[in-house]
Amino acid sequence: MTEKLTKRIHPGIRKKHYGYAFLTSGKVPKSRKYIEKYISAVRENLILDLGPTQDDLTTAQMVLIDRVIMKLGFLRLIEEYLRETGEIFKGNTGQLLPCISNDYTRFAESVRRDLSTLGINKRAEEVIDPIKYIQGDEEASEGDEK
Repeated sequence: MTEKLTKRIHPGIRKKHYGYAFLTSGKVPKSRKYIEKYISAVRENLILDLGPTQDDLTTAQMVLIDRVIMKLGFLRLIEEYLRETGEIFKGNTGQLLPCISNDYTRFAESVRRDLSTLGINKRAEEVIDPIKYIQGDEEASEGDEK
């Protein structure tokens, strides 16, 4: 009887994506510290894109940036789990794993909306060089005179 009990309780070490642990603690497992470096770099670059410094941002912008980072960490942990295990489907049922079907798409869409709200998806307008503008006007007026 103890053999059956042992097999049910300890069927082997299950791999976990640790996404939910990251959401509650903000920490990544030691084996995935590179994800922590990645999301730290993303945070710094978001601040540079909107700031140039954190002091230049509003509280609302900082809250959105922090939420984006938490969601991005969750997404990256799931992506690494999928890369390591190679599993997308639940057994032979043909159904997506719950972490993909339930949460991954919602979190990805939420990150997209947050970045859109922050204005990240907008490209900076081309800055007009006054010297080139004046030279362009002079060349255009010379062409009109001829």
